[in-house]
Amino acid sequence: MSATVGRSDFDRVMVPNYAPVNMVPVRGAGSRLWDQQDREYVDLAGGIAVNALGHAHPAMIEALNEQAHKLWHVSNIMTNEPALRLADKLVRATFAERVFFANSGAEANEAAFKLARRWGHNTCGAQKHQIIACTNSFHGRSLFTVSVGGQPKYSEGFGPAMGGISHVPYQDIAALEAAISDDTCAVVLEPVQGEGGVIPASTEYLRAVRALCDKHHALLVFDEVQSGMGRTGKLFAYMQSGVVPDILTSAKSLGGGFPISAMLTTAAIAEHFVVGTHGSTYGGNPLACAVAERVLDIVNTPAVLDGVQQRHETIRAELEQMGTEFGVFSSVRGSGLLLGAVMSDTFKGRAKDVQALAQEEGVLVLQAGPDVVRLAPSLIIEQEDIAEGMTRLRAALRRMVG
Repeated sequence: MSATVGRSDFDRVMVPNYAPVNMVPVRGAGSRLWDQQDREYVDLAGGIAVNALGHAHPAMIEALNEQAHKLWHVSNIMTNEPALRLADKLVRATFAERVFFANSGAEANEAAFKLARRWGHNTCGAQKHQIIACTNSFHGRSLFTVSVGGQPKYSEGFGPAMGGISHVPYQDIAALEAAISDDTCAVVLEPVQGEGGVIPASTEYLRAVRALCDKHHALLVFDEVQSGMGRTGKLFAYMQSGVVPDILTSAKSLGGGFPISAMLTTAAIAEHFVVGTHGSTYGGNPLACAVAERVLDIVNTPAVLDGVQQRHETIRAELEQMGTEFGVFSSVRGSGLLLGAVMSDTFKGRAKDVQALAQEEGVLVLQAGPDVVRLAPSLIIEQEDIAEGMTRLRAALRRMVG
């Protein structure tokens, strides 16, 4: 298949903040992708946990086409029907009473952190601005969100870090108890740390965090950008533990590949964002909301959510078998269809090699740091695609161990 542009053009025309792999995908269907040479891949990466319904799902295409013939953009000077319908469905399906729409996970988290600080300022005074987050967390790439994220490699070199932010180890309740105070406005957590290594928080830990937040009159913010929208087998991961946050952020799978994000909260907290305090030109875009509404309608069903857990068990068993067979993985962790295969001591630091060899064998996987191979496929990936993907990944591991 001929192409007028290719991977080499990236280095010629794009800012070099990414290092794309050496193939360029041009077409997708379900959990399969094809590149410029018409080579097929089984997609177990899911656009980094974005393509909840795979590629080119007919219901999403239909929703986009219908809305494209009606209304594309009106700005936040006025509202629109798709945004109101989607917000209503999110409120009905969750703890939330109010919704703010933006375009990316970073923007949803930016809104959440700003709201938490405005809430603290209005309820207790300017001193109530401390935000506590976890080391190895990831909350986005804006200056505020990289400051809250506990990974210095993303914030170093951009000038002074934003103040009033503290970090404690994930799942260390004693460390949080020592750090939190009445000046804390919010504790920010990923119920499943994604970029930090695919690590689910225990229910006991989340309950203890909730109790500390209540004790110190602080908000609990759950970043569910990666874990939300059915990824764990529940619509949102907080539903697994029953620990309800005050603010929740969603993106990635929310649009199934169309850029959209949301911040969900209660009416009492939302009222601190009065007119003019925050906004987004494209937030609540009719096209994005129409697609996301259709995704939500499909994902938030017993058939899809129960199927996530069934697929989890199949894939986890395969990965554990590969760990035994090749000695490459020491354990497999995660929740639902967000799985992490931890590299054994012998192969420590070589998750990137697995990713590269897997691509050569025709299957796409991800990393979560140097020591974890991450899988985040479509929530409705077919069994035959799982089987073929596992066969190709096994071939890659066989090559790796020689």
